[in-house]
Amino acid sequence: MSTFNTDIKSLFDLAERFPTEDSCIEYLEKLFWGDELPQSPFDNTSKVYKCKNHKYKCKNTGKYFNVRTGTMYDSSNIKLRKWFMAVWLVTTHKKGIASLQLAKDINVTQATAWFMLQRIRAAYGIENCAQLDGIVEADEAMVGGKQKNRHKNKRLQGTGGRSTVDKDAVFGMAQRDGKIVVLAVKDCDASTLQPIIKKYVSKDSLLITDSWNGYNGMDSHCNHYMIKDQEHGYKHDYNPEIHTNCIEGAWKHMKASVSGMYNHVSRKHLQLYLDEFVYRHNMRKLPTSDQFNWLVANSNVRTKYKDLVNG
Repeated sequence: MSTFNTDIKSLFDLAERFPTEDSCIEYLEKLFWGDELPQSPFDNTSKVYKCKNHKYKCKNTGKYFNVRTGTMYDSSNIKLRKWFMAVWLVTTHKKGIASLQLAKDINVTQATAWFMLQRIRAAYGIENCAQLDGIVEADEAMVGGKQKNRHKNKRLQGTGGRSTVDKDAVFGMAQRDGKIVVLAVKDCDASTLQPIIKKYVSKDSLLITDSWNGYNGMDSHCNHYMIKDQEHGYKHDYNPEIHTNCIEGAWKHMKASVSGMYNHVSRKHLQLYLDEFVYRHNMRKLPTSDQFNWLVANSNVRTKYKDLVNG
């Protein structure tokens, strides 16, 4: 069996490829461990014994474990076949899938489907950490309800511009014709944005932003061009390559996904939804089977229920 199966093109293909629980377990073991015995999750210096029913024993601690241990499938009674179906559905739906719909599709409760989705989103973070270079566009966006849609008794003061009174701030960086990084931030001040840029954008890049004062001084880190805000919007009469159209386009898709598909995204879970959006964007040119396989290969991320609830 090859490490990645590239013949999966539909949910029907997925069901045929993984007809039993054993087939799912064997696939995960191949992805995580190859042909070697696994390392003990309890003591990485310990010898490991292979036991029956896909179980393994750590000699030093005497504890048993399997391929689910320490992954997003850990401590879950849901069969791996349903987990794989959930990964496929949330990855292939262009704007995501609601927990209520997933619950119907794989026959679980809505609460279980929500927990599964949050665990899957935690694994999506593997793509939201790219190092960006070349031409990089950076911009901020606000996620939240609009004042005009609120009853007049519920409208708040001081909510315009980059205010976080009733909205959540999101900061994104897009490499031209490449990957993006999108993070939930507490505000759009220079003290918040600039350390993020320095972390993800290489020093030999051309950084393009608008004229927000939060970007002042970034030319000490890299080549920085600020598009000036003129009377009729952001305009320029120089190089047509100087623009922020890529990141602005990403915001359109992000809001259609995060704000459009889901009725409400709380501040404490916002980053998980952004990770989902980034994964889908960064993997958009690859076959669906590769998008599925890459997520499953990086599903060794344990997310506990209490951590999700407490944010």
